[in-house]
Amino acid sequence: MKKRTHSCGGLRKEHAGQKAILAGWVNNYRDHGGVIFIDLRDREGITQIVFHPEAGAAHELASKLRHEDVVQIEGDVLDRGIDDKGKSLVNPKLATGEIEVSATGLEILNKSATPPFAPDDAHKVSEENRLRYRFIDLRQPKMQEILRTRHRVTKIMRDYFDEQGFYEIETPFLCKSTPEGARDFLVPSRLQAGSFYALPQSPQLFKQILMVAGIEKYIQIVRCFRDEDPRADRQAEFTQLDLEMSFVDQEDVIAVNEGMIRRIWKEVLDVEVPPIERMPFDVAMNDYGSDRPDLRFDMKLVDVTDLATQTEFKVFTGAVEAGGIVKAIRVPGGAKLTRKQTDALAEWVKEFGAGGLPITKVEGGKCSTGIAKFIEPISEELVTRMGAEDGDLICFGVDKKPATVHRVLGELRVKLAHDLDMIDENEWKWVWIVDFPLVEWREETGRWFSTHHPFTAPNDEDMDKLESDPGAVKSKAYDLVLNGSELGGGSIRIHSQEVQTRVFKMLGIDEEEAQEKFEFLLNALKFGAPPHGGIAFGLDRIVMHLCGTDNIRDVIAFPKTQNGADLMLDAPAPVDVDQLKELSLNIKDAEAEKPAIIKE
Repeated sequence: MKKRTHSCGGLRKEHAGQKAILAGWVNNYRDHGGVIFIDLRDREGITQIVFHPEAGAAHELASKLRHEDVVQIEGDVLDRGIDDKGKSLVNPKLATGEIEVSATGLEILNKSATPPFAPDDAHKVSEENRLRYRFIDLRQPKMQEILRTRHRVTKIMRDYFDEQGFYEIETPFLCKSTPEGARDFLVPSRLQAGSFYALPQSPQLFKQILMVAGIEKYIQIVRCFRDEDPRADRQAEFTQLDLEMSFVDQEDVIAVNEGMIRRIWKEVLDVEVPPIERMPFDVAMNDYGSDRPDLRFDMKLVDVTDLATQTEFKVFTGAVEAGGIVKAIRVPGGAKLTRKQTDALAEWVKEFGAGGLPITKVEGGKCSTGIAKFIEPISEELVTRMGAEDGDLICFGVDKKPATVHRVLGELRVKLAHDLDMIDENEWKWVWIVDFPLVEWREETGRWFSTHHPFTAPNDEDMDKLESDPGAVKSKAYDLVLNGSELGGGSIRIHSQEVQTRVFKMLGIDEEEAQEKFEFLLNALKFGAPPHGGIAFGLDRIVMHLCGTDNIRDVIAFPKTQNGADLMLDAPAPVDVDQLKELSLNIKDAEAEKPAIIKE
C-alpha cells in the first residue's frame, strides 16, 4: 500500500494537474451510465472521485464499491471548472468542491458489511442504535468535529495552566469511600477480602493533600465517577478540569480561571468574554429561583407576599400564615397561552413541589381570568408592581416553604422562556455565584449537610455563628454559570485543623467517624497546611456549550445510556462465578430482597 499524499479535505484548485493518493471510506456511490463517482471521506473532509471506463481495472473494481468500504485511490487532480454550456461544476457544499480526482488506481483495503445506518443518516435513527454502533456514529462529520473541539479545549487548558506555573499530577482511581455527595462506585478487593475501594467522585482530598505537600499549583484533566441517575447534561462517568492553588484567596482563583475561559472562547469560537459579574447566592435565589440563573432573559421573581395578605384568597393567606411566601413572575405575551396550556403547566410544576399554579392574565391594566376574582382588591397594584402590560401572564408561586416557591418559579421561568422563544441562542451570559450558605438543613435526616463539601471554608466574619446559627453562615464558595448551566464550582478550603473539627461536629461527624473517614487529611492539616483553594470544571459541559448541543452523550466518545448501560460493549454484564469466588463475593437472588452482593 502506498502512502497517502493528501487528506480527503486537503485538495484545492491550486493542486490541479498534480497526482494524489487518498484513502478513506466510501461515503457515497453513483453510477452515471458507466462513469462511476464516489465521495471519499476521512476525518478531514470529502473528495469526489471519478472512475472513467478508460481506467480499466480500477473502473471495474470501482463498480463493486458500496457504502463504508475502506479504499485507497490514486489519480489526477482535476479542476472541475465549467461544463460545455458554461455552467459551473463547482460543488459549494464541499471545501474540496473546486476539484475532483480522476482515478487511475484503486485498492480495496476492507469491504464493509451493509451498515445498520449511514453516518449521514445517523440523525434519523434512534439514539440506542447510534450508541450500539458507535464506531459508525462517530464517522459522521458532526461527531468528528465535536471530538476535534474537545481535543482543542483540553490542549488550550493544558497550555494555559502550564504558562501559569501549574503542574499536572495524576491522582488514584482506587480510593476510599467517604460520606457526603452521591453514591460511590465500589470495587471489591481481591487481596483484602470483604474490603472495597471506591472510584473517586472527584480528586478533592488528594488535591488538598498536594497543597499540604507544597505543590502550590496543581491541575488534572481527570475522570470522575458518581453513581447517580444520568440526565441530559450528566453521566455517571465524566471528565473534569480539576485545580488547586496555595496562598490564594477567592479572587485569585476566580481571576486565573476567568483567564482560562476567556482563552477557550476566543480560540475556539472567536468570542470575547467580558469581565464576569458576581452575584450573591441569596440574590440569585430571590430574583431567579436558582443558583444557576439563565440571564439571557429577565422574568425575575417578584415578592408579592404583602399584597397577598390583603386578599381573602386562602391559597395565599394560608401559606403566609404558615410562615411561607408568595412570589410571581411576569411572562411577556403569555396571555396568548390557552387554558389547556396553563392547566398543563399547573400539572408540570407539581414535579417541583407545587400544589398547583395560580395564574391571571392582564387586560385593560388589571387582572383578568384565572384567579382574578380572588385578588381583585390588589389587581391594579399587582399589575404596577409586576411592570405588567396588557397581553402578559402573571404566574404565582406559593408555599409555606420559600425554597419550594423559588424552585417552582425558577424552573417555570426557564421552561416558559424556551417555550415562548424568548432566548437568544447566540448570546453568552456569564455570572459567578458567590456567598453560598455553608450548610443546608435536611428535614428527612434532621441534620445539617454541606452545601458544597465539608472542606469548604466559612466566611471569616461568620466564624462565631458555626455553633450558634449554622444556617446563617456563608462560605467561601463560588460557581461559574453560563446560560443557566453550572460550568464549574469550587471554594477556598479549610486549612485549620481546629476549624475543620468544628465543621465536622456541626455536620454530625464525630471525632471517631472523622478519623475513620478522613484521618489522612486531618493528619496532614497538623503539619503546616497552607491557605488553599480551587475549582473543578465539567469538561463535557464546556464542550457542549461550544458545540451547541444539549446532550452530554454527543461530546463523549463512548457514553452510557440513561440507565447507565454501554450498548456497544454490552456492559454492565454478569461475570464468571470463579471471578466472584476470588473476590469472596456471592450473588444473592434479587427476588429475596436481600443485598445483591455480600461477602461469603
